[in-house]
Amino acid sequence: MKKDTAVLVIDVLVSGADDTLYKQDPAEAALVKKAAAVVDAARAAELPVIFLCDQHIKGVDRELELWGDHGIKGDARPNPEFEAGSGALDFIIPKRRYSGFFGTDLDLTLRELGVTKLIAVGEDTNICVLHTLADAWNLGYATEVVTDATRTFLVGTQEGALEHMQKCFGTKPVTADEAMAELA
Repeated sequence: MKKDTAVLVIDVLVSGADDTLYKQDPAEAALVKKAAAVVDAARAAELPVIFLCDQHIKGVDRELELWGDHGIKGDARPNPEFEAGSGALDFIIPKRRYSGFFGTDLDLTLRELGVTKLIAVGEDTNICVLHTLADAWNLGYATEVVTDATRTFLVGTQEGALEHMQKCFGTKPVTADEAMAELA
């Protein structure tokens, strides 16, 4: 594995009881288990792991008008299963829009780390993962999406999102096992 790769963990969060989106359920638990294995493989390979986390400002952010209060700043945080921040190359980047690139220092961080390829896990595949990988493509990054460590639960279908990424951004769909083998 070349050292030009990073794993993006997109909005795999826990939040307070009033959060309209980030609720723990069996589908979430399965995603977290697979995503955590990919994160562990990246850490073992001494590659960056970047946690992109909704940190919306209550009463201000436009996204809250569409989806209700979720991922509120000071309340939402990466799922504890990841032990975010424990790896030498862990980064936590707050975001206020769907894309992890919009209005953040994600691109600057990746470029300073020498990253040219991104492996994405997280949710919602059809929204935040899709928009982040669209911006990654526009900025020249190669991308992979881990099909069994992402999920769609708000709009559209998982298959539709994966097809869109593959056809429009050249994103390579891989399983968690394939991603872990590649990271080894």
